[in-house]
Amino acid sequence: MTAQCSENLLLRGDRLSLCTEPLAPYLETGGNPIKFDAASTACWRGYVGTWAIEGGFEGGFEGDRLYLVKLKGTSRTEAGWLERSLADLFPDYPDGVFAHWFTGELRCPKGKLLKYVHGGYASRYEQDLFIDVVRGVVVGERVVINGVAEPDATDGYTVAASTSTF
Repeated sequence: MTAQCSENLLLRGDRLSLCTEPLAPYLETGGNPIKFDAASTACWRGYVGTWAIEGGFEGGFEGDRLYLVKLKGTSRTEAGWLERSLADLFPDYPDGVFAHWFTGELRCPKGKLLKYVHGGYASRYEQDLFIDVVRGVVVGERVVINGVAEPDATDGYTVAASTSTF
């Protein structure tokens, strides 16, 4: 499997790489009329979402909420490739939707690359920020220190290679 491009997480003014797919549980329920298709081996899910944690509480993120605020995807049709957006998936919420369907752990790798793995989100970075979410509400967070990279290591989450399907 090819390493996958990350989703995006907007968190207190920062844009982080998100190596979790919070939209997957919603898409697996079968209520979605859209089928996303991969336009690249680096994005088998066929879309990239931009997520935001909002709430404005001081201190930690506990009690803040997870929203899907942007979506860019592709679907293959008889006429060719069709670009998809958040409005296609959630027509009543084109500017953002509360992710009430998501319960799980969000992972945001930070720092320099320790070890590249050409599969999924398995590459390791100096730190991981984990954010625990229950039905769209943040219930906890923690940072895990994974080590210190070589001085010339790549900084930030990247995908080293991909193959386009068209």
